Amino acid sequence: MTDETRVVDNPDEDRYELWAGEKLAGFAQYDLRGDLTVFTHTEIDDAFSGQGLGKVLASGALDDVVAKGRTIVPVCPFIAGYLKKHPGYEDHVRWPKG
Repeated sequence: MTDETRVVDNPDEDRYELWAGEKLAGFAQYDLRGDLTVFTHTEIDDAFSGQGLGKVLASGALDDVVAKGRTIVPVCPFIAGYLKKHPGYEDHVRWPKG
């Protein structure tokens, strides 16, 4: 994993971005619906796969949503899987129906 990673919200693109140095390593796409942040898709660039950066992206994005007082809706399978493996977000999640 690169030493210099950061997760930033890019509201113009409706996504959280994971930057490794000056390179975009991945993103978590979302839709805002009222007080809900609906995560729809997550990607890590192939050049950065296998480095644990998906977890960095998920935790950074979810922590920011919680800090903003919003509710997480995990439609994206990756975000849903992360939430199931990492306790502490339960009070901030609304699971999709279906």
